[in-house]
Parts: sequence; C-alpha cells; structure tokens
Amino acid sequence: MPTISMFYGIIVRMYRELGGRHHVPHIHVLYCENEAIFDFDGNIIDGNIPRKQQQLTIAWILIHQEELKANWQLLLNGEEFFKIEPLR
Repeated sequence: MPTISMFYGIIVRMYRELGGRHHVPHIHVLYCENEAIFDFDGNIIDGNIPRKQQQLTIAWILIHQEELKANWQLLLNGEEFFKIEPLR
C-alpha cells in the first residue's frame, strides 16, 4: 500500500480498491498496531487509533484536502500518486 505521508509516528497510505468495501475516497492511517480509515472530511469510516493521533490526522486531512482529492483521482486513473507534506 503506497505511503503518501508520515508524521509523529503516523503512517498515511492510499491505494486503489477496485470493488473495495469503502466506496468513498479515503486514506488508511496506521499508528503502532492500530489502524483507522478516514474520509477526506476527517471522519473515521472504520477502525480506531488513539485520540491524540486522531486529532493530528484530522488536522492534516483538513490542511491537505485538495491534495488528497488530487491523489485519489490519480489513483482512479491508474496513475502514480504524489507524496504529501507531513504535519509539522
């Protein structure tokens, strides 16, 4: 699964899921042994990560919404994604 960003121990990944169970644009967020799936509005679709990391992820999503949407479109078109700046 392609990693598009990493910050504060949080790994953000995005990949093309043809026929996948999540039918909205989303990212997979990993922190230690926890994983959550977020939509591009910062809502958790599935899974769970600690509250602090949830808040950091939501802030990052809101800052980078347009880039996330652009990456999603690239992946839908079968093109290469680009990395997105980490939260600093």
